[in-house]
Amino acid sequence: MALTPRQKQLLDFIADFIDEHGYSPSYEEIARGLGLASLATVHKHIQALEQKGYLARAFNRSRSVDVSPAYLERYRAQRQRTGARALEIPLEGRIAAGTPVEVYPQPEMLSLGELVRDREVYALRVWGDSMVDDHILDGDYVLIERTQDVRNGDVVVALVDGTETTLKRIYFEPQGMVRLQPANVSMRPIVLPRSRVQVQGRLLAVLRRYH
Repeated sequence: MALTPRQKQLLDFIADFIDEHGYSPSYEEIARGLGLASLATVHKHIQALEQKGYLARAFNRSRSVDVSPAYLERYRAQRQRTGARALEIPLEGRIAAGTPVEVYPQPEMLSLGELVRDREVYALRVWGDSMVDDHILDGDYVLIERTQDVRNGDVVVALVDGTETTLKRIYFEPQGMVRLQPANVSMRPIVLPRSRVQVQGRLLAVLRRYH
């Protein structure tokens, strides 16, 4: 059945809340999130959505509003498609970094959404020059996949002693040691017991802004 704009807004808010928190919002959280002054208005919209089959309520739970599985699946798929399109930029061929070559237009789209899809990704701004030989410079932005599943030689975000983070290549050494290797010949590696190092993510990409 058709939804009014306000009903769709409320339904999408609930779906987003469930995805973010893992449980349904309360009526008060719905009202705050949508700027509604009256809980009665929230109740009215939820009742209408329930009658249309988009919501179900369990009366023995305080957070009782559940989005229908079919709508939740469609909403997530649509959001993923929209997010992927938002991260698409034109790919217009190749550029020579040596001898100039003739350019032939090749209309394609480069999708950054493909890079981050199905991954939990965050960005950090680089401070310092310990990774310059890997072409990661002070002021660059790095995209990091939040994971602890890394291999020898991966560039990782490492938390040392629970207080300081650093971007380095990681190597797992004998006797339970970890070597955090800078990409700068003037700097020494950091060698620590594994118990003092927590991997917080793995490098996916480097972004550099010139203007």
